[in-house]
Amino acid sequence: MNCLAVDDQALALDVIEDFVSKVPFLNFIGRCTSAMEASKYIKEEQIDLLFLDINMPMVTGLEFIKSLDKRPMVIFTTAYPDHALEGFELKAVDYLVKPIRFERFLSAVNHAYELYLLKGKETKVETASDQDYLMIKVEYSTVKINFNDILFIKGVKDYVQIFTESKKFLTVSTMKNIEGKLPANDFLRVHKSYIISLKKIEKIERFRIWIKENIIPVGDTYKKKFNEVIDKLSL
Repeated sequence: MNCLAVDDQALALDVIEDFVSKVPFLNFIGRCTSAMEASKYIKEEQIDLLFLDINMPMVTGLEFIKSLDKRPMVIFTTAYPDHALEGFELKAVDYLVKPIRFERFLSAVNHAYELYLLKGKETKVETASDQDYLMIKVEYSTVKINFNDILFIKGVKDYVQIFTESKKFLTVSTMKNIEGKLPANDFLRVHKSYIISLKKIEKIERFRIWIKENIIPVGDTYKKKFNEVIDKLSL
């Protein structure tokens, strides 16, 4: 699960980041000191689990969650137990009171992981189909691109470039949106700006991926997940 920690205290963020590093099924994407910064992450990245402080300046954790149209799973982290009821009314996975013990943290993330796996199974049933292509808008046309033709995808500000065997296509979209339309068994996000086709990898060396004449870097926050996927595919 991709995790984001949000807290206005650096020490609290250090604790969460350290705890996440000890849990194999968690992938630490980043840390933010405000709701505004977190909002940008959630728009650009696939965030599955949010560790969120409640008492923050400007916008509180509770106000921030209420403002989101599509919410990731949330574990509230706070020094004050007063808002526990409201936190659970917002369907939080758990409510951790600081100082947080690792045993209590592990119990919370295990519960989140069970919900994550259950949600994944439900999504596969709902979206199961024979579709093996993307339909994207390119200028004034709609273009069909077969998944098997895609080498990799690159994010460029408010656009994505889809590189195929024969040409590249530019369309208005976010990496998060495109990632959600691709089959997870065949494609992998390896960098903030890159999604690759696992089938098209020709060589990997020192967290650099060769696809045709292109060399694609693996971002620091994606290295753990990348290693796990490659280990499963390797002899």
